[in-house]
Amino acid sequence: MTSTGDVEGRAGPPLWWWARRRDVVVDLALGGVSAVECGWEGVAFAREAGVPTAVGVLFGLVVGAVLVVRRRWPVAVVLVGIGVTPAVMGFLLGVVGLYTVASSEVPRRITATLTSMALAATFAVMYLRTRGDMEADHTVVLMLSVFVAVALNVPPVLFGLYIGARRRLMESLQERADSLERELSLLADRAEERAEWARTEERTRIAREMHDVVAHRVSLMVVHAAALEAVAAKDPARAAKNAALVGDMGRQALTELREMLGVLRREAPAKPVVAAAPAVPVAFVGGFEDGPSLAELEALVGQSRVAGMVVEMVVQGALCAYPAEVEQTAYRVVQEALTNCHKHAPGARVVVRLAHREGEVAMQVENGPCDGQAPEPGLPSGGNGLVGMRERVLGLGGVFVSGPTDAGGFRVSAVIPVPVPVPVPVR
Repeated sequence: MTSTGDVEGRAGPPLWWWARRRDVVVDLALGGVSAVECGWEGVAFAREAGVPTAVGVLFGLVVGAVLVVRRRWPVAVVLVGIGVTPAVMGFLLGVVGLYTVASSEVPRRITATLTSMALAATFAVMYLRTRGDMEADHTVVLMLSVFVAVALNVPPVLFGLYIGARRRLMESLQERADSLERELSLLADRAEERAEWARTEERTRIAREMHDVVAHRVSLMVVHAAALEAVAAKDPARAAKNAALVGDMGRQALTELREMLGVLRREAPAKPVVAAAPAVPVAFVGGFEDGPSLAELEALVGQSRVAGMVVEMVVQGALCAYPAEVEQTAYRVVQEALTNCHKHAPGARVVVRLAHREGEVAMQVENGPCDGQAPEPGLPSGGNGLVGMRERVLGLGGVFVSGPTDAGGFRVSAVIPVPVPVPVPVR
């Protein structure tokens, strides 16, 4: 801030203490007018003081030119104006100086002190000069002196106080507007981040669903196709059965894919637009309602048995109804674990355990070591199965553990917390 409250740096200070070029022009013009005024008044001052006229004019020019530095040293300008008051010069210097002090950031107590000094000096000079020149009552002279002192000094001070308060208000409003603009920019950035996060989460969820649906069905189809190729010439009846199974699994895979694409193409209901809220992808609509449930685990295990895998399923506790997202996650964990067994442990014995407990549901899929006789199915692996299972379980606040066993097999375990389950009545 400069001494008059102007904000520096708007256009870059072109010269010394001035913030704008317009301020330079204004102060030089005021200083020139004040110098001419004081130089003209210096003639009368030289005559009264008994000094050469040139000295009085030069003194007036110097005093008037002090107004040029009013923005840098406003207090000094007012003191000079008060000092030359007995010489009856510097009218513009005194008025502009008081205005500058009142409108600047000078402490109010200093402004009040300078105003009082200016009033006293003007009153004293006016009183002394009019007392001998006017043949009037002493009261009239006193009142006239008071009036002139107030008229010359109070208006510029009041106007300066108003301009200073207005300037500070405008600066405060500008700062508030800048702050609001920054806050809106931050909110917009956060909204964009949330929208990008939502899009990323939805893409990840869709990728998990596509992986689980396609990988499991296609893995079983590849296993059955290999068996079909092996027995085509020796056992036509079994070959026909395997071909029918491959067709059934292909149709199931297509059905699940169509359901998933139907969810993606479904239009979301119209809602009021909120500026700061991220747009939620449409695929979230109906994300879990149409998915598989724990009641379908028997059929899932049966498909692996038909494909030649030795699978044992152990269920502990009464079958309960869980939220859709819990049932789908548990189903997908078992499905992906069985798919990995088909890929990496052909011929191994597999145990699927499902436990319904109070406040949680647990599942475990463990396979023993490979027997070494079953051929490798040659199924590709993208390395995303375990990652997808972990993301699903952790997303519901559960625990996921996977790793090799001491017997040479592999184990996948997951525990998902749920509200108090509702037992499903047995019919």
